[in-house]
Order: sequence, then structure tokens, then C-alpha cells
Amino acid sequence: MVSPENIQAVMKILKREAPKFVTPALTKIARHKDPFKVLISCILSLRTKDEVTAEAARRLYSLAKTPEEMSNLSVRKIAKAIYPVGFYKTKAKRIKEICSRLINEFNSKVPSDFDVLLTFKGVGRKTANIVMIYAFGKRGYIAIDTHCNRIPNRLGWVNTKTPEKTEEALKKILPKRYWKDFNNLFVQFGQNICRPVGPKCSICPVNRYCKYYKEVYLTGKKVI
Repeated sequence: MVSPENIQAVMKILKREAPKFVTPALTKIARHKDPFKVLISCILSLRTKDEVTAEAARRLYSLAKTPEEMSNLSVRKIAKAIYPVGFYKTKAKRIKEICSRLINEFNSKVPSDFDVLLTFKGVGRKTANIVMIYAFGKRGYIAIDTHCNRIPNRLGWVNTKTPEKTEEALKKILPKRYWKDFNNLFVQFGQNICRPVGPKCSICPVNRYCKYYKEVYLTGKKVI
């Protein structure tokens, strides 16, 4: 089992290195603490590169900034604004449906209840966690995307196959003081250093704490 010292060292180093890299698009949007924009931006970001998400969000919010304004847009217009995000046609339909529910059921306000958020079509655990953490500043949540799933496994912190299992495992070993910053730091780290393909192990600032570095990179085993 990973030691608390290992976790503390890695988190401290990643936080120190963070200013060297571009801030993830969702983190920038979340700084405004607008729950609606955080929710919609997170949906846009699914299976989409960060720079594409940022531009799509900018175009969409130039047309509409509230559930009412966005609900008045046609699905086709939303789709055109957010193209080329992944599954843009489906996402346009989901955004329209979400706006309708927010208006009709929640007085145009994004609910601050995790389980209620999960009842919205297109909203999974990652999105709900992001909204809870960054839009409402609530504790007790960890947002897990592809980077946050991959990197703890490479480090040797967990041995999991899915984001859900990684979230569950991390809640048992990661001190709560790191939960809020975890997603931002690991997304940033995953985009720039610990990439899915061709990780930059030789210049990684936490390689001495990494199981993958010791067991795969240094031994010349097949990269996974």
C-alpha cells in the first residue's frame, strides 16, 4: 500500500510545478463560480481536447449565458457553436434538455445535490463531482477523468480499471485536504508530462515516487 509520505511528496511537487503549465479550460471557467457554465463546460469537455473545449465554450457563451437564453437556441445552433467537440450533435440535444429541466424544475438554478445532478441525461460522476467541487465549493468529492484514473495507477497508488473504482480507492488513501486540487493538478500533469501515449518519464518531477517509472520505463518493458 502506498505510504502517506509518498502521496504528500507527489502532491507537493505537482502543486509546485503547476505554474509552468497552461491551466486546464475547466479550471479557468470554474474560477467564475457560475454553476451553469461549469456544468455545461464539463459536458462539452467529455472526450474533447482542452483547447477545443475552451473555444467551444467561448462561442456558446457568446450566444447564451443562462438556461433561458440557451433554451431559446435551436439544437442546430448549439451544435454549430460547439463543433468540433466530441459527439457535438448529441451534446447539443443534452444541453437543450438540461436547460429545459433547470427552468421547469429548478427555477433555472443548477441543483447543488450530487444525486440530483446524476439524474440529468449526459451528467455522469465526473461532471457531478466537478460541479460540486468547483461551482459550489463543497468538500467530500473527487473528480476523476481519464488522467485522474491513469496516473494514480501508474504511480502505484491504486490498482483499478475504471474511474468509479479509482474514485472509491482514492477516497480511502488521499487526505481530504488534497481532494479539491486533485483533478486540476492531475489533469495538468497528464496533459503535459504523464501523457497516455509517450509519457515524459525522463523529465517527470515525481518519477522517483512512480511505480511505472521503476517497473516499466527503466526496465525497458513494453509501454502500457
